[in-house]
Amino acid sequence: MSDKPVFVTQPSLAPLKEYTELLKGVWERGILTHNGPLVQQLEKELCHTLDLKHFVAVSNGTIALQMAIRALNLKGEIITSPFTWVATVSAIQWEGCTPVFADIDPETLNLNPENIAPLISERTVAIMPVHVFGNPCEVEAIAEIARQHKLKVIYDAAHAIGSTVNGRSVLEYGDISATSLHATKLLNTAEGGGCITSDPSLATRLQRIRFFGHNEEKDIVEEGFNGKLTEVHAALGLANLKYYHAVLQDREEKYRRYEQNLQAYQGSGFQVHKTGETNYSYFPLIFPTEEALLAAQARLQEQQFYPRRYFYPSVNTFSKIIPYQPMPISEDISKRILCLPLYYKLEQEQQDKIIEIILNK
Repeated sequence: MSDKPVFVTQPSLAPLKEYTELLKGVWERGILTHNGPLVQQLEKELCHTLDLKHFVAVSNGTIALQMAIRALNLKGEIITSPFTWVATVSAIQWEGCTPVFADIDPETLNLNPENIAPLISERTVAIMPVHVFGNPCEVEAIAEIARQHKLKVIYDAAHAIGSTVNGRSVLEYGDISATSLHATKLLNTAEGGGCITSDPSLATRLQRIRFFGHNEEKDIVEEGFNGKLTEVHAALGLANLKYYHAVLQDREEKYRRYEQNLQAYQGSGFQVHKTGETNYSYFPLIFPTEEALLAAQARLQEQQFYPRRYFYPSVNTFSKIIPYQPMPISEDISKRILCLPLYYKLEQEQQDKIIEIILNK
């Protein structure tokens, strides 16, 4: 077993030689950005691999969320989850909208559809649920709420490449899904993201927005910004995409190993998968108390294992950026949840040691 520190995640990377082979073409063409050929190829291959209609590659997942809001012309309140990364809220606020939190389901950790309707007002323009840790939201219930109230749905699908509902990629649900291709994600371009939609007119608008509002004739036809993915990042995505299915399978096998062995930890809980199939991209363990979590975390860190408290604290408590809205379930879960190391190169011996340390409390 390696004696190097083991962190919560590590990028899944193709062999360096395969990446540099793609870079040779970039150097020969001299095209580094502006919707280059590798960006276009990556979009096509992602659509083919994931069975998507339109994938608009962008510079990161936060920009993808902002672009989705802008493409749908939203101004008003957006109902979202408090159990998420701060980027969800930042994107809403940067686009001049107001985040309104609905508390989560304590089992799935996703936004609870039953909590949405009471928050809808004349100011509500959209719902932005989060597929937390790749666990699909109750997409059909959310779609029905949106239909009844004439609201748009944008999914924060940062974690969700590889997750499915009814045999379809979960990215196909909602008006737009925004995903991340960040280094920590199951499939990565180092930094990157994408907007996914089934609507060709929305896809075209998203392409304009990511390039300062230019149309194909290079006229400025609307307000946009710089959301472009570079050829260097696209090359890494294409190299890594060859190993996507192997990484997906490896994640599930390691997830199952944790799940099977940590059943013995009395009082602990696991995220419940009620809808569709998750991509098993994270392994969150819910402890009975925050004290138990901190004790386990300390034992792990003593032996150079570094899990992470996703998502702590609950975003609704970030009072410096948004007025506090009480969310008792999210606040409680956030204090008791710890994501254990899970990535492609994690050795079985390392995983067994993590399990042993947690169980020997």
